[in-house]
Amino acid sequence: MQTEAIASSNTTPYTTGSSGRTISSDFETFLHMLTTQIRNQDPLNPVEASDFAVQLATFSSVEQQVLTNDLLKGLSQQMNLSGLAQLGAWVGQDVRVAAPVWFDGVPVTITPTPAAGADAMELVVTDPSGTEVQRIALPLSSDPVDWAGMTSDGAPLPRGLYHLTVESLSGDSLLRSDPVQIYARVEEVRVTDGGLRLVLPGGVEVESGDVTALRHG
Repeated sequence: MQTEAIASSNTTPYTTGSSGRTISSDFETFLHMLTTQIRNQDPLNPVEASDFAVQLATFSSVEQQVLTNDLLKGLSQQMNLSGLAQLGAWVGQDVRVAAPVWFDGVPVTITPTPAAGADAMELVVTDPSGTEVQRIALPLSSDPVDWAGMTSDGAPLPRGLYHLTVESLSGDSLLRSDPVQIYARVEEVRVTDGGLRLVLPGGVEVESGDVTALRHG
C-alpha cells in the first residue's frame, strides 16, 4: 500500500489579508477612542499633547509587533512545507530512532549502546503500562541485534507497542539505562505546531531531528 506525506488539516497558506484587516479595524477603534477621550477631557485639566504622542507611539509599536509575528509565522509555515516536501522522500524508508516499537511478529533490529565500564548488558522490554514483560542478556557490544519478541517458551509476544531499554551493568550495579534505537518504517510525515514529525507503525510519532540513520525499507 502506497503511503503519502501529508500536512495536517490545520495548516493553511500564509496570507496577510486577514491581519491587515484586523490591524486596520483596531486602528480605527483606537482613533475613535482617542477622539472620545479628547472630547470628554476636563477643560480645566486637559491631557498633555505628550500623553497623546505616547499613546500613538504605543499603538504603533504594538501594530509593528503584530505584523512581525505574522511574518515570522508565515516564514515558519513556508519552511515547514519546504521541509515536508523533502521529508516526503522518507516515507516507506526505515529510520533509526529511539522510540517505542510496534511488534507484529517480525523481528526488530535494535542498536544498543553500552556504557563505559560496563561488564554486562540486558535488554528490558515493557508494555505501555510500564510492566516488565521480558529481560534478555545482550552481548557487550554496540553491534545491531535482532529482537525476536519471543517468550522463554518460544511463543511470540502479543501484537502491540513495547518500550525497549538497555541497562548497562557493572557487577550488580546499574551504570546506565538507555532507550533503544530501533529501525522503523516511516508511514507518514506531518506538519505540527512543533515542527515536522514522522509517524511510525503503531501511530508512534517522533521528531525528524531525532533520527540518526536512514536506510531503504
